[in-house]
Amino acid sequence: MKLIFEKSQKGRTGILPGKSDIKEPFELDSSLMRSEPLDLCELSELDVVRHFTNLSKKNFGVDDNFYPLGSCTMKYNPKVTELIASCGGFANIHPLMPQLRGGGVLTQGALGVLYEMDLMLREIAGMDAFTLQPLAGAHGELTGMMIMAAYHKKQGNTKTHVLVPDSAHGTNPASAAIAGYDVKVVPGNEDGVMDLDAFREMVNEETAGVMLTCPNTLGIFNPHIKEICDIIHSVDGLAYYDGANLNAITGRARPGDFGFDIVHFNLHKTFATPHGGGGPGSGPVGVVEKLTKFLPISVVVKRSDGTYAVEYDREDSIGYIAPFYGNFGIILRAYVYILMLGAEGLRRVSEHAVLNANYIKSRLEEYYDLPYKGVCKHECVFSASRQVKNGVHALDIAKALIDRGFHPPTIYFPTTVQEAMMIEPTETESKETIDRFIDAMIDIAKQAQIDPESFADMPKTTPVSRLDETKAAKALDLACTGRV
Repeated sequence: MKLIFEKSQKGRTGILPGKSDIKEPFELDSSLMRSEPLDLCELSELDVVRHFTNLSKKNFGVDDNFYPLGSCTMKYNPKVTELIASCGGFANIHPLMPQLRGGGVLTQGALGVLYEMDLMLREIAGMDAFTLQPLAGAHGELTGMMIMAAYHKKQGNTKTHVLVPDSAHGTNPASAAIAGYDVKVVPGNEDGVMDLDAFREMVNEETAGVMLTCPNTLGIFNPHIKEICDIIHSVDGLAYYDGANLNAITGRARPGDFGFDIVHFNLHKTFATPHGGGGPGSGPVGVVEKLTKFLPISVVVKRSDGTYAVEYDREDSIGYIAPFYGNFGIILRAYVYILMLGAEGLRRVSEHAVLNANYIKSRLEEYYDLPYKGVCKHECVFSASRQVKNGVHALDIAKALIDRGFHPPTIYFPTTVQEAMMIEPTETESKETIDRFIDAMIDIAKQAQIDPESFADMPKTTPVSRLDETKAAKALDLACTGRV
């Protein structure tokens, strides 16, 4: 496919020339003007429409095919949530519009959504209050760690470090470091979970808290989670729950009941709002009672007369961490999704997510190494170590999947597994789709055994094949065309 500049023809235009309706020419200061005219492409409207239509067909998303990206929950998003989010009463309001008197009636519905969403997330998480402001999961992590730091400062505690398992998401230690803490890594054990004895030895009076994903990035639920929270509480530390893997336990178990003090949820993973492509996202943070006063402002409250208002003046608040009320459009989509499913529907979500992952695990463990046996939760992690003996790496398997019409799973993460392939089918995929993916993975395993050399130039069906990723990062060339 040619670049749009390569299709340009001198003098060709997509608009009809006409007189301007501006009565007086608008003049810019010469210092703001370019010295040379832009070399813009010249095409007809038809050529432009066809170019971008064809370009759009080269995108890959969950609406196109299976997207088993582990740890990211790339599931189908019901279109009804998009429909509600596009309603004028929600889409056309502005956060600076009046909240009460006069025009306040126009914003009461939106404030009501925020207020009720807070209540629903409290019930799902087992927390006492939520802030909906964080704009992504990592932003929620940072918010939670800032709350942790504010709590310890208020208590007069001298805390220097936060503990994270070796299988943690990379944003966990980053968030703790930005909040001012040193990060100490706790090793995992032979079962794939954080080693309880090592954790117990590392906890001391300088430990501010622990950050855990449960189930973890291996898809394994830590059976010692309650004891871990008790140990951290014994030194007045706080337990932080990374909700990236909430799909595995939604409606079945609540992080607050495990003993966690701070929780973040990814609405764009668990509650069916768009995920991928860098956003949009939403990472609400919930806290237990003793931490509520540290939550960010603004806070939506319900008055005695049934109207909603916003509080901005809270003495111990960590302040603003996002403009206004967070990513309202994403919150609204999740609000609709939760109301649509209800408590029983959310339980079925987690049940199907776990069932699908274990189905894939059981059918593929004959063909790929499985570092940790037993029942997994919403995702399973294989290793391509067996295939590496023939020169075929996890990266090669990922490229082969592209040629078969599937987005590859996450590879080389978690780093605790050599040649890792993390597969998350999500709860929304049918058995037929999952079977097609499994058949492709089995076919690839057999091909790696009998013809490993054939992987060298995969993928073969894409406009660009194997790239020199190091060179691409150092010498970016956006005009590059053709196969590499």
